[in-house]
Amino acid sequence: MAQQATGRAGRHTPDRRPVTAPAIRAGKGGTPLVMVTAYDTPTARIADEGGVDVILVGDSVAMVVLGYEDTLQVTLADMAHHVGAVGRARPRALVVADLPWLSYHLSTDDAVRNAATLIRAGAAAVKLEGGRERIPVVNALVHAQIPVMGHLGLTPQSIHALGGYRVQGQQADAAATLLDDAHALADAGCFALVLECVPREVARLVTAEVPVPTIGIGAGPDCDGQVLVLHDLLGLEDRIVPRFVRRYGSVKADAAAAVAAYADDVRARTFPSDAESYHLSDDVALALGVDRSAAPRTA
Repeated sequence: MAQQATGRAGRHTPDRRPVTAPAIRAGKGGTPLVMVTAYDTPTARIADEGGVDVILVGDSVAMVVLGYEDTLQVTLADMAHHVGAVGRARPRALVVADLPWLSYHLSTDDAVRNAATLIRAGAAAVKLEGGRERIPVVNALVHAQIPVMGHLGLTPQSIHALGGYRVQGQQADAAATLLDDAHALADAGCFALVLECVPREVARLVTAEVPVPTIGIGAGPDCDGQVLVLHDLLGLEDRIVPRFVRRYGSVKADAAAAVAAYADDVRARTFPSDAESYHLSDDVALALGVDRSAAPRTA
C-alpha cells in the first residue's frame, strides 16, 4: 500500500504521506496490507523504516515486554504509556492502539473516554475484541469520530472463556457465527478486521464477503493483509513459536553475542581503548602533575 518508487535491492521506497484509517479501508482487495505490533520508539522506527502500513500497539505488550502471562494484566495507563512512546517516533504508518481488557466492557461512556485517552497519547485508531456484542461500543466510538478496528477469532482477552489459546471457527456453526459477527462489525463502521487463529477457509470466506479489509494472524494467506509481533518476526522473542510465525531475523542471538563480546572486552581491559577515552589538554595535565606516559595519547 502507498508504495511507489523502487529503491536498492528491489525494495520499495514508501510514500511518506501518513497512512490513515480511510486509506486502510480503501485498501480492500489491493496490495496486501502490512501490520506489525510494536511497543516503543525504537521498534516503531524500525517498523516504519521497514515500510509497514500499520503499527499496532497491542495489549500483547503484557507478555512480550512486561513479563505477564496473559493480556489481562495490562492497564489503560500501561497502554497509554506505550502508545505515547510509539507516537513520538512520528511514524508514517497508522498507529492503532488496543483497548485493554475491561476498558470497553462496562459502558459505552467508559469505552469512549478510554479510547480518547489512547488517541490523545498518540494513536489514530483503536482496536477492540469481540463480535456483535460490541456493536453498541463500536457505534459510540464511531459517533465520537474514533476509527475502530475489530478483532475476531481467537480473542486473547477472552482466554478464560475460550478455555485456552485454541483455533476458532473450526465447526460450521462457529464459522457461521464468525462470519455474521464480521458483517455486523463492518456494518457498524469498523474500518478493518483482525482475524486471529481461524482456519484458512473461514478467513477466505470472511475476506470475500465483508467490504472492509481483513488482517490475518494465523488465518492463512488469503486475507487482505497480515500482522505479526515485531519481536517474533525479528527473532527477539523466541520462547514460544506459534505455527503462524515466520522468523526474518535472529536479533536475540545476535544481541546476546554482542553483549558477550562486550563483557569479554571489559574483563580483558581492552574496552575502552585509549582512542575511546577523553584526555586533558597538555597545560591542564601539567598543572595537575599527571604522568602522561602512564596514559599515552593515541588519538
